[in-house]
Amino acid sequence: MTLHQILTPQIQKAVQELFYLSIDKVEFQATRKDFEGDVTMVVFPLVKMLKGNPAEIGTKIGTYLVENVSQVAKFNVVAGFLNLVIADDYYVSFLQTIKNDETFGFVAPKANEKAVMVEYSSPNTNKPLHLGHIRNNLLGYSVAEILKAAGKKVYKTQIINDRGIHICKSMLAWQKFGNGQTPESTGLKGDKLVGNFYVEFDKQYKKEISELITQGKTEEESKKLAPSILEAQQMLLDWEKGKPEVIALWKTMNQWVYDGFAETYKNLGVDFDSYYYESNTYLLGKEVVQFGLEKGIFEKDPDGSVWIDLTADGLDRKIVLRSDGTSVYMTQDIGTAIQRVKDYPDVGGMVYTVGNEQDYHFKVLFLILKKLGFDWAQHLYHLSYGMVELPSGKMKSREGTVVDADDLMHEMTATAQAISEELGKLDGYSEQDKKALYKTIGLGALKYYMLKVDPKKQMLFNPEESVDFNGNTGPFIQYTYARIQSILRKATFEYKTVVIDSVELHEKEKELIKQLEFFPETIQQAAVQHSPALVANYTYDLVKEFNSFYQNVSILGEDDENKKIFRVQLANLVGQTIKNAFRLLGIEVPERM
Repeated sequence: MTLHQILTPQIQKAVQELFYLSIDKVEFQATRKDFEGDVTMVVFPLVKMLKGNPAEIGTKIGTYLVENVSQVAKFNVVAGFLNLVIADDYYVSFLQTIKNDETFGFVAPKANEKAVMVEYSSPNTNKPLHLGHIRNNLLGYSVAEILKAAGKKVYKTQIINDRGIHICKSMLAWQKFGNGQTPESTGLKGDKLVGNFYVEFDKQYKKEISELITQGKTEEESKKLAPSILEAQQMLLDWEKGKPEVIALWKTMNQWVYDGFAETYKNLGVDFDSYYYESNTYLLGKEVVQFGLEKGIFEKDPDGSVWIDLTADGLDRKIVLRSDGTSVYMTQDIGTAIQRVKDYPDVGGMVYTVGNEQDYHFKVLFLILKKLGFDWAQHLYHLSYGMVELPSGKMKSREGTVVDADDLMHEMTATAQAISEELGKLDGYSEQDKKALYKTIGLGALKYYMLKVDPKKQMLFNPEESVDFNGNTGPFIQYTYARIQSILRKATFEYKTVVIDSVELHEKEKELIKQLEFFPETIQQAAVQHSPALVANYTYDLVKEFNSFYQNVSILGEDDENKKIFRVQLANLVGQTIKNAFRLLGIEVPERM
């Protein structure tokens, strides 16, 4: 039971007995550093009800708590804030309760509660994954893990955009310029090989546009009349008609990409429970549209196209079926959502990890699904995130100026190696151990730097800054974890099973235990807000508190046996909490560093 859970009913009881008033909730906050206290009750909400002086109200409640609640040692009142000093015994008891709990802060899934499906990645099969995909994957994976830790059953999924004109561009360029190249013959990952032909198509297309402009055509006309785009459009029509040779090439080149993606996902440390493919789902919504027409939710225009009018809801008219009967993205997303619930009947909500340029699309999608009468549509969430930029600016796929995901992971590992060698911390490591450690540090740096930023914010990614061993970085936190493991290895005495009933706490010990106590609440808040940044920055704050404790308090050199055991127990729990928090971010921690 947390301190807030202990104090809330006692404060409610105090208010009832002192003022004959019932209150539903109590507002707490951390006590400001310049005041004495461990937790602060905000008195202001009571002032309106009691029409009294906030300092007098706080003093009466504080006096009651000191006299009646063993955990409260003393108090002070500053304006409308009641600062409570908590007795050492509470913190000692709290640590003893959780000291060996390897899942401290995590909540087991509740029986019969609906599951949540988290969608992320959702790439196109015409190019390899890039820096933007990395942020998407890390956010989606971490949110899924946080929801699990908060007590939800979670399914991870993605939809692969494996059809459309962009796919045909790569296919056409391979036919023209590929000379039968394969991943095996070139030694390239399949997604990189296909991506090269996407860039090749764009070069040829731009060349044709320039030639047409010199012949007197406008730029707009040239874009439409360029032979390459006309051929790509024809190939798409042939694909939709099921032309055997086009389908065969499409399957071959897509498989190259899937194999490449699988390798990248494995290296990045993300996984999925299911995959959906646009080539299978783009027709799914058609029967739903027919159902919506019959119910009067959709309306048909004279040209045969089908729309939904959302102007009364503050949006606009949205097409859901073209006049020729073909589906649009919205139709596909409606059908896919419904299909997912059919496939996983226990799903009661979904999280879509998609960039903020699609904010409007998801407002419309969620509203349509609600109007269609699906209960689970009340629990849909768009995890809208900002774009990632580099110090050099924005990336462009067609021009081949994106930061490739595989290259970036390799670069991060190499940077971690260079810094580690410069610091000279790895004497006695085998080459194999060093290689594994460089990858752990490099990927940890990448992931932490991406996830410590609020998802909604656009971010600038600086690879060198992310691998700094000081400051709010992954390597700094990993190094602290490794330091704790070193302390534990040197603690040759039994500490896990020993029960410490009472010990005088150093101020730094108390602050560290207070920070530990925030972990369960942080997980719950991160789950509600779908924000790994809360977990990342909590972990940094925990590490700062531990380092302050480590610098000010002797651990293994302490003469008092009880204090020494207690401090090792505390260090052990901090290490376990860092490991658990980083697990939620998909980051590994090294035992030595």
